Amino acid sequence: MNEQHADTGGVKLDPTAPKRVIDYSLRRRAALADLEEGRVTLGEVCDADRYLVRAAEFHGHVSDELCPVCRKEHLVTVKWVYEESLGDASGSARTAEEIDELARTHDEFTVHVVEVCRSCKWNHLVESYDVGWPAGLSAKIRRANSLRGQA
Repeated sequence: MNEQHADTGGVKLDPTAPKRVIDYSLRRRAALADLEEGRVTLGEVCDADRYLVRAAEFHGHVSDELCPVCRKEHLVTVKWVYEESLGDASGSARTAEEIDELARTHDEFTVHVVEVCRSCKWNHLVESYDVGWPAGLSAKIRRANSLRGQA
């Protein structure tokens, strides 16, 4: 075992590799169609709160795609992590590098990827996925690494 992979009966596990990926592009398309057809208002889909917009500024990644609503600026993707075992980190925006580090040191947790327009406040959940070690494995790896360090 090393920091990035665990040998589990001949199968190498990578805690940073996304598992159980859910793509929300069909819901996104439906929300935009509802807006275009007048079934929802601009205020209903452009409702990003100030914390989300602020997270986009400090933790987001600017994409190549223009906002589908206002077409004024490029969308920013923000990643949020969720799992009780993450402690204070749970429910917070994190960079890709921070998520990889958490994945190497924690059991599985969920990442939500949200796109945000800082101009019109459009926001939508793009995808969610799990990263991290299978349940209980991160503690075993930490124990093994600490024993190895003491030897």
